[in-house]
Order: sequence, then structure tokens, then C-alpha cells
Amino acid sequence: MTSLRRNDLRNVAIVAHVDHGKTTLVDAMLRQGGAFTEREAENAGDRVMDSGDLEREKGITILAKNTAVHYSGPSAPEGMTINIIDTPGHADFGGEVERALSMVDGIVLLVDASEGPLPQTRFVLRKALNQKKPVALVVNKTDRSDARIDEVVDETYELFMDLLEDGDEDALDFPVIYASGKAGIASSVKPENGTLPEGDSLEPLFKTILETIPAPVYDEGAPLQAHVTNLDSSPFLGRLALLRIFQGELHKGQTVAWMKGDGTVKNVKITELLVTEGLVRVPGEKAGPGDIVAIAGIPEIMIGETIADAENPIALPLITVDEPAISMTIGTNTSPLAGKVKGAKVTARLVKDRLDSELIGNVSLKVLPTERPDAWEVQGRGELALAILVEQMRREGYELTVGKPQVVTKDINGKRHEPVERLTIDAPEEYLGAITELLANRKGRMEGMSNHGTGWIRMEFLVPARGLIGFRTEFMTVTRGTGMSSHIFESYEPWAGEIRSRLSGSLVADRAGAATAHAMTSLQERGTLFVPPTTEVYEGMIVGENSRADDMDVNITKEKQQTNIRSSSADNFEKLTPPKTLSLEQSLEFCRDDECVEVTPENVRIRKLVLDAGERSRTAARARKANKS
Repeated sequence: MTSLRRNDLRNVAIVAHVDHGKTTLVDAMLRQGGAFTEREAENAGDRVMDSGDLEREKGITILAKNTAVHYSGPSAPEGMTINIIDTPGHADFGGEVERALSMVDGIVLLVDASEGPLPQTRFVLRKALNQKKPVALVVNKTDRSDARIDEVVDETYELFMDLLEDGDEDALDFPVIYASGKAGIASSVKPENGTLPEGDSLEPLFKTILETIPAPVYDEGAPLQAHVTNLDSSPFLGRLALLRIFQGELHKGQTVAWMKGDGTVKNVKITELLVTEGLVRVPGEKAGPGDIVAIAGIPEIMIGETIADAENPIALPLITVDEPAISMTIGTNTSPLAGKVKGAKVTARLVKDRLDSELIGNVSLKVLPTERPDAWEVQGRGELALAILVEQMRREGYELTVGKPQVVTKDINGKRHEPVERLTIDAPEEYLGAITELLANRKGRMEGMSNHGTGWIRMEFLVPARGLIGFRTEFMTVTRGTGMSSHIFESYEPWAGEIRSRLSGSLVADRAGAATAHAMTSLQERGTLFVPPTTEVYEGMIVGENSRADDMDVNITKEKQQTNIRSSSADNFEKLTPPKTLSLEQSLEFCRDDECVEVTPENVRIRKLVLDAGERSRTAARARKANKS
């Protein structure tokens, strides 16, 4: 067969570490690429690709999304379309990045002009180089006051050399573009540190994409082959399958072969074909090689499966992602306050159905049964990815009991191995000693340190993944909120031994009732309280953090005894320190092995797995006796 090229099409993924300006750059590309009318551009706002509530609240991209720019600049042939995939920058959502790479023919690697390459940069670049994808480097935020453009480019070259295999040295010949995504300016000429690139548009970036990212290649007369790379839904059309077409043409109303993941083949009809125009999908009649489209008509189709020619079906390889490293138990709410929220979803069937539906579109997630029929082990890439899932379920009205995050171990040559993360830290240099001590207690090993002369240092550690559970809160306390950290999976290593992440104990309510200001006034001397007065508590609920290492059962519902002696107003005024309110992520970090988090649409509470204080005491006594023997 003769190989041909679609010179009117480019498929590119824009990848970067979190907060390096990737989504902002895509905004500018959409505006300058004509994706909006003048009125739409005024109303679009910022970060239009981060469409989810959680994405906007947390300032991160969670799901990979695609858009299409019909580019008509001076360097573009007539009718040029650029399909842009905006990918997550957080390592916990690496499965989305791997799926996005299967859709494209090259990547734009975005690197902050001050921070340089970070762990997610390494992860994404390694995946792209393994798939032989060409790379264009964009040094973003050149107008930062602490920009160090030359050093960042050199660090990126070093990263390439570290990841390249023998014989792939041609990949070092990548173009470099200097940009400010916020200003919508790009240039191939290096600006001075802290200044905007010369020019007034992103034309140099578009030109580099057209020259560096190859056009889709296909065989003339080859039968249809298309990969299912993502799933979506429509209230009118049902489940939508997003496809990258590799060979042949796809038509609305066409009968095709649906090649399932289990190896079976079924003929189905494409009831609707949708193509992307800017940020919306519009009906289309046909699509060809290289196009990224959505189809309707197959209610049970899954990611990684193949749509092929009905007469000559040829399967494409299934999409694979790295194994999960973190797990947590998610089950129905078993606390005494379960079901108090009107309309909440509390049954095991509803929870299981919701977890099963998450598996449809989340390729990096696993759901496994446990000994309990109302709880399941959910495995994912990282703590944040699992916390996002729980937060989404909470907002959808589910009540849950969520266990402390654990690591997923492997047996290698008969020995237990655990995942190890590469942790990168940027912090003021005066916190060097405190950070080193903090990570030494978590079995961290320093791999390197650099000082750029700005008063900040960068440190790299290899740390067991379980040593990073609960790390962020302590790290932010140690660095007074100034430090920045990020991590990515490195490898599996032999079990590193016991790691005690939290040195303090818990203040545990010993009875049910409403928390009183009178009881809390004396209890706040024992530690930090988590609940305000009048909060309804129950036996076994954790109401604060003990300043000592042991747990303490407390009566937070004790009321002041009434007497017939009149007291001054000063005696009646309860001087209470405001309670420390924990988010869902902070609550999961705080948990010990014998604790869990109760999640409802209205509240997040921490509690003991065993609520009865007497039973907990007997269990602890049996454990001490067993240790002595």
C-alpha cells in the first residue's frame, strides 16, 4: 500500500508540570486560532479548558480534553486544523497523560522559565520519548522576575540526555520557543530574563507546531481502524466514544466492527458522528485518518477498544498505563450519624454502581473486593487522585467511610517491595535542616541539591510512597507555607521498615451529644480542636489532635453546672480558640491505621474504626501482650 500524509491536520498534546501555565497557553491559542467569535471571547473567561468545578477550585487540570483550532496564519496551508490535547500536570493523573499520548503525533513540552523541569516533566517526557514522539520545547513565563532562561534550557537538555536510549540522539535536535502564555506572545528569539518575548502573537509557536509535529500518516485503501481514547456522555445521545482514526474513513450511519477488550467482535451502527469545532462538538458526516471525533450508538464501549472495518476487522493494541501505587478502602457510611442528610445516597449498591461507573472513563483506577460486602479497595496513582474521586462522590450526594491511604506492595523474588517516589522540593534555604530532618524520619534519601543564588534551594529525594502520606501538611508547617513540593513514581524497592508519620495522638469523644464551649475551654489546653461548639459528636469520633503521642478519650459534651450564685459576665464568657477546620485531603493525611474518615454531602469527620472505647482498650491490651510474648 502507498503511504500518504494528511498535510491539513496536526494532532499535538501540550504537556507540563502543574502550574507551569499550560492551560493558560491553550486559552491564548484558542483565541488567536479563531476558536471564538468576538462575543464568545469576551465571555469565555480564563482557563476555559478547566471546565470542572474541582479543576477551577484547585487550579489544576484533572481530565485530558481536546479542542480544535482551524488555523489560517501565514505559515499554514489552506484549511489547516490543529487538534490540541490539554493534559493534566499533576503526577496523580498520569493515566490521563498516557491516554492523551495515544491520540497525538507529537508533544509541546512546556517548562517554567524559573522552576525548570520538575517530576511530571520527567514522567511525560519519558513516555513521549518511549513512543518516539517528536518534541517542541516552550519556555513559558519568561517575564517572571526570577526567570533563568539559559539554565532552564540546559536542564531540559540534561533531562533529555538522561532519558534517551542509545540510538535516539536525534531527539536532542528539538526547537525552542520562548513564550508568555498570559500575554499570548511567543518568539524563537531568546528574550532577556524577566522580559516578554518579542512580537505580538503566538504565530512562531503555531509555525513550530506545523514544522515539528508530523502530519498523520495512513495507507491508501487500508480498512478502517480507530482507537477509543476517551468516553463522554450526552443527555440526548447516551455514551459517546472519542476516537482517533488511524486508517480508513468513518461515516455517520456506517456499520462497523466493535472489537472488545475480551477479544470478541460485534457489528454495530454509528448513529451519530461528532467533530470538534473549538470547544464544542458539532454533527459531521464523515472523518478520515488522523481525525479525532466522537461517535454514538455503542452503549457499552470502553477505553482502549477498536472500531474497525466490518468486512476486515483488525484490532489495535489496548492502551496500557502504569500500575497504581496507592489504595484506600471506600465503603458505606457506618457511623451513628449515617443517613441524617436528606436525599443522601447511603446504600452499598449505589456506592458500588458509582465506583463501577468511574472505571469506565478512568483507565488508571482499580476497584477490588474486600472482606466486607459494603466496602471496596480502590487503587490509583496517588493520594490526590483518590481524594478527588471521594470529593466528587461527596458532591454527588454519597455518604462514605474512607480508610487511611495505603501503598500497593509487590512480591519480587520472594521479598516485599514498595513504591518509591522521586520528590522535588523548592524552599527558602533557611529551611534546609528542617526539611532534611522531616524526610529522614520518613526514610527519604537525598539524591541532589542545587542553589541558584536566589535564596531558594532545590532538593531531590527518593522517598517510600507511604512516607509521603501526610507529608504535605507537615511540610507546609515546617516551611511556613512557602515551600513547594511535587513527586512522581520512580521504582519499586525493598520494604524500608516502619515509618511513623504523625507523632501526635487524637482527642476522641467518649460519648454522644453536642460539643459545649465549657468542655472545649479546658480541652483546648490538651491540643488542637477540630469542631466548633454545638457540633453533634458520637463515641469514637475524633474531635481534635492531642499534643502528646497517645490518644485521649475526652468528654467534649460536658456542661457547666448551674448554681444559684450569680457570676460576673467575665466568668460566663468562654474564651475559645477557633477550631482547626480540616479539608478532605487534610483529614485523610491526618488518619492513622486505626482511623478513617466519614464523608457526607455536608460534613467530613474523622473517627476511629472501632467506636467503642472499651473495645479499643481491650484490643490495645491484647496487642501489647502479644508484643511482650
